Amino acid sequence: MNYKTLREANYARQQEWDTENRITLSYRGNELAGEVGEACNLIKKLERERLGIKGSRATREQLAEELADVMICLDLIAMHEGIDLVKAVQDKFNATSKKYELETRLELSS
Repeated sequence: MNYKTLREANYARQQEWDTENRITLSYRGNELAGEVGEACNLIKKLERERLGIKGSRATREQLAEELADVMICLDLIAMHEGIDLVKAVQDKFNATSKKYELETRLELSS
């Protein structure tokens, strides 16, 4: 799987899911916030276990599922707004490297 495959699958599934194209940017933002919150809750539980504190637990597999949801939501927002997320990530990563005089840069693969 690569990013292009994710975008194509997200597009196709959204055509099935939201046949009247009613989902808004606000909905997508709230969806993303919810998924990030779920991931953060699992991180808290993993850290609780690492620290030996009593309470509920989580697994790395559960965290992986939530992080996948976050990535899917990010792509849906980018798709909704016509943003090339790969290019945006590359530009932002490289701008931060330049700002802090770091050598590592991202290059788009062909």
